[in-house]
Amino acid sequence: MTGRADILEWARQRIIARVPKADLDQRDPDYIRDQLPGLWMLASLYFRADVRGLNRIPAQGPVLLVGNHSGGNVPPDTFVFTLAFCSYFGVERPFYQLVHNLVAVYPMLGWLRKFGTVAASPENARLALESGSAVLVYPGGDYEVYRPSWQRHVVDFGGRKGFVGLARETGVPIVPVASVGGQETALFLGRGQWLARVLMLDKLLRLKSVPISVALPWGVNVTDWLGHIPLPAKIVIEVQDPITVTHDDQAVYDEVVASLQAGVDRLAAERRFPVLG
Repeated sequence: MTGRADILEWARQRIIARVPKADLDQRDPDYIRDQLPGLWMLASLYFRADVRGLNRIPAQGPVLLVGNHSGGNVPPDTFVFTLAFCSYFGVERPFYQLVHNLVAVYPMLGWLRKFGTVAASPENARLALESGSAVLVYPGGDYEVYRPSWQRHVVDFGGRKGFVGLARETGVPIVPVASVGGQETALFLGRGQWLARVLMLDKLLRLKSVPISVALPWGVNVTDWLGHIPLPAKIVIEVQDPITVTHDDQAVYDEVVASLQAGVDRLAAERRFPVLG
């Protein structure tokens, strides 16, 4: 057992070494300014993007934006919200999005770093917040983003509440960001947590899920590592009221989840049909 554990740890460290270190200077306001009009047009036409309540985000200074997450490895909620944030506050306001290590190392997605995308870790999040930036985090990660489609309107962080301690330690407010539509861009059949354990990907890659979905262009899609073509589901996002962080982590966690769930329920009640909105 010890030998296998050593091999797993060696492999894990090799993978970690490939994850780009957070370099906040890689965010490029000029690049964002050039790309924003075309990408926002794409989001508006393809996803019929509707983002509400941006005025609830403090106009300046660091803030931790905490969202529910949907859409597998091609999450349109991050795409739409990033464009909306940059359009509303201007590209000069520093804004970073935390993503899974596998997204951070994927060669074809290197351009995301120009938008402020960095690998999700407490160190990177703290670095960005202490620099005065707004930071977007999805505590549910791969556990939430691969939930079955019939649970598309359920906010489920899997009990992960490290973001609360991060906000308290850095003295920043938490602003919940609720979204619907992302889990309608494919048919997600299950998280495949058992498969992640069997393949030991939970230890190697911090992957708790090896999802099974039905998605374009693959048909049946296992892992979603190569991504997929998302269906043109209507994406609606609503920023909720800021939450003051106290010393009771569980109470703050419960308040954030309740705020997000209330927002998701409200937005879901407006939808008449999946995908069509």
